[in-house]
Amino acid sequence: MVSDIPAGRGCDDAGWSDLHGGVQPSRVVRGWLRIMRALSGGPVSRIPPDVLSLAGALALAAAWGVVAGPGWPALVVPLVLVAGVLDGLDGAVALRTGRARPLGALVDSVADRIGDLLLGAVLLALGAPLGWVLAAVTSVLLLEYVRARAQAVGMPGVGAVTVAERPTRLIVVAMAAGAVAVFPGGTPGPGWQWASVFTIVWTAVGVVGMAQLLNGIRRSMPVSFPPGR
Repeated sequence: MVSDIPAGRGCDDAGWSDLHGGVQPSRVVRGWLRIMRALSGGPVSRIPPDVLSLAGALALAAAWGVVAGPGWPALVVPLVLVAGVLDGLDGAVALRTGRARPLGALVDSVADRIGDLLLGAVLLALGAPLGWVLAAVTSVLLLEYVRARAQAVGMPGVGAVTVAERPTRLIVVAMAAGAVAVFPGGTPGPGWQWASVFTIVWTAVGVVGMAQLLNGIRRSMPVSFPPGR
């Protein structure tokens, strides 16, 4: 659990691996961890991690607001970037300062799920069909639910780091908003909209991610319950 990682661990490679069931970070993840280590020091380290988690959700709420209100999709890109940084900083600060605790992990998880719903709302505001938005959001909620249930019955770590994790979702929505901003009124093809295309991409990635997670669960789950369970 997060609370078992000593202060200063978790935002380094070994700590990240401990938190993810022994999975080794990729080169991209290692670069991201170095950025989080650099940003989580100084004045930022004095901000409560829960505040950072909630601020990330607020950034995504603002991203939805700038599209649904004045219709400024270009602003979605920096707001999604800010949300992604805050999403990494809350855990990095908690682990660096020794303030990681189960309640904080719960707040982070709830803020992430609210953020996923807001990402879906952004795609809807950008013009994606409701049906595809519901499919995309359902794919991520189902993935996270299956992972949580597997952990509850004894799976160590996250089972698998899939292609459908939160950074991918942030990137997909940022790319959708960027395409709408760069090609106003333009479409990727007859009968298509940029938001629709990226929403379908999110859904497809979610299906692949679920397959990866189920395979990871199969490989990492204990064969039987301990005595007394």
